[in-house]
Amino acid sequence: MIELLSEPIRRYIRDKGWESLRSIQKHAIRHIMESEKNIILSSRTASGKTEAAFLPMLSKIDFHLQGVKILYISPLIALINDQFNRVEELCEYLDLPVTKWHGEAMRSAKKKLLMNPEGVVLITPESIEAMLVNAPQNAAKLFINLQFLVIDEIHSFIGTDRGMQLASLISRLSQLNKGTFRVIGLSATIGAILEAKKLTGNADGTTLIRDKSPKEMEVSFRYYKMEGVDLPINLMKNLYLEVKDSKVLIFPNSRGRAEEVAVKLKKISNRVKGHSYYFSHHSSIDRELREYIEHFAKNNKRYPFTISCTSTLELGIDIGSVEKVVQIDAAHSISSLIQRVGRSGRRDEEKSSLVFYATDRWNLAQSLACLLLFREEFIEPVLSSEKPYDILLHQILSIIKQFNGRTFSQLSDHIRINFAFNHITENEIEEIVSELIQREQLELIGGQLIIGIEGERTVNTKDFYSVFKSDPSFKIIHHDKTVGELPLISTLQPDENILLAARIWKIVEIDYKAKKMFVIPAKDGKRPIFFGTGGEVHHRIREKMLEIISGTLVFEELNEEATEALRLLRLDFKCYQVQNISIQRPLMAKHAETIFYSFHGTLVNRSIQFWLSLAGVESEYNEHESSFIFKASPAEVKTILKNLSASKDQIDLALENLLVSNPATINFSKWGSLLPRRHQLIILKMKYYDFDQANFFLRECLFVEAEINDL
Repeated sequence: MIELLSEPIRRYIRDKGWESLRSIQKHAIRHIMESEKNIILSSRTASGKTEAAFLPMLSKIDFHLQGVKILYISPLIALINDQFNRVEELCEYLDLPVTKWHGEAMRSAKKKLLMNPEGVVLITPESIEAMLVNAPQNAAKLFINLQFLVIDEIHSFIGTDRGMQLASLISRLSQLNKGTFRVIGLSATIGAILEAKKLTGNADGTTLIRDKSPKEMEVSFRYYKMEGVDLPINLMKNLYLEVKDSKVLIFPNSRGRAEEVAVKLKKISNRVKGHSYYFSHHSSIDRELREYIEHFAKNNKRYPFTISCTSTLELGIDIGSVEKVVQIDAAHSISSLIQRVGRSGRRDEEKSSLVFYATDRWNLAQSLACLLLFREEFIEPVLSSEKPYDILLHQILSIIKQFNGRTFSQLSDHIRINFAFNHITENEIEEIVSELIQREQLELIGGQLIIGIEGERTVNTKDFYSVFKSDPSFKIIHHDKTVGELPLISTLQPDENILLAARIWKIVEIDYKAKKMFVIPAKDGKRPIFFGTGGEVHHRIREKMLEIISGTLVFEELNEEATEALRLLRLDFKCYQVQNISIQRPLMAKHAETIFYSFHGTLVNRSIQFWLSLAGVESEYNEHESSFIFKASPAEVKTILKNLSASKDQIDLALENLLVSNPATINFSKWGSLLPRRHQLIILKMKYYDFDQANFFLRECLFVEAEINDL
């Protein structure tokens, strides 16, 4: 396949000393060079996907056309900074400039690009949005002859508000382009193949190239029961022995837990005179410190290190060779687990090493379920919304700002040709526009829609360019140096301790107006406040948990304590003969209570709980165990659940009352609060609940009660 590439690119390969191309690279070269289709490249982490895309793209671009040739879109600024040198080195062989364009990039580099539009631009969706809104003339100048658009980590956009925004931005960029550009998607994990193809704007004209070559993996499970709110000391001691001589990434499930792990490992290491290279890494830590940690991990060849992190290191930022990955309690998705496992054993000859630590029996079962589904090559399917009203609202404001006003007919034309909103009707657009006028976000003058008084406040802030919601955050300051940022938790007060950047800090002062917290190192031993949350669980994970609990399969990866924990969990359900995990569910009588274990996904569980509340049925919902506790007999619970349903009108009325009494209900959607009430209800039912699936589940469900054998 090398012969298909241009001579400068072949010279790059020779200079690199590559003896051969990798499988994904060979297939990508052939498809990109010999067809005009969009391509999605899916292969494991560190398999050479970036080169697989850029080698043929750079060989095929037309240098005679003025303007940016390749636009590389990344979900993270850190990933752009990481990829920059790699892409720049390759482009030097073609004398092609590479420019970073994001909020932290140098203005001089941007100015130089605008004076001579050329080469490759690395950018985030939010920076594209900002350019279209504030300097549409620059976007038209730069992207008039765009030939390739690359979406890195495409899986992170699928089925999300940000992905819907990106789809709209791709469509808007295509309207600025004289010709057409091809879309190349890159990912280590693709579950929703059709949705990934839709993100290119032409699903039928998109080819998926997937390299499924297996990577050998060593897996082990440890179990340490957590009695309080802190991780057990024995777990921390064992974890220290596991990581002290290796290069390790640890993934707890929240920023607070990541900080706890980093702080406690560092304390143990100090006590036994071990190394000091224990770090925490997440979005609340100051950017300079995060970049230092990434640079140290990538360039340090001599010392072992441990980074306790969240999803910030789940994506493809190059931090060099990692020998082990540790997962503390269950990952919330198979996709996350695949990304995390892929961070270790990056070289072809190395094995991936994964160590699970579970702190309760349910986390152990969920971790096992995720591992089994991972081995079965299952990845959660993602269904993108056909009616993304909240993103449409945001894009309406953006388009009006971009063109400094539009008639309704012109605005409708923009939306009609935007593939992100194929299923939105003109009547729905009109309803949303009317609501925006009523809220003074828009104003109608002489037939022209312009940004209104309230709209000026909305669109003229940096926060406008993003569609994901971020909590108000406070800068954490020590000796005039920023340590990081934290969301303002209402319980935080001066004299409280917090965990941040692998240290414990005492809050000295909170300046609410300046949004700053001033801290000093804490030395009083007072327990710090935790922060951070988890995610939603797919129903296949819960079904697999039921299969594990109901079965007798022996897992050699479990240590003695984990084996015993699983045995005890199975013992609790031993009398419940579940034969069909799709429809049978345990109904457990316990004293004066009955526990219904739904073993279903988060959205269905929320829907069931909503219906129970609507029906006035007293129950206790435990998402962690996927259970509902009733103060009623099994027979009564059966009747309640089988009759548990509500008409569309009843649901809408109840949700509307909920939105009136608690407007913050819609706050999971950044732009949802500006929608008409009818559209808010649809967003709620679409993104937060799944009433249709809940209704089907309860209708088909067969309750399994304990079988007691008389001796």
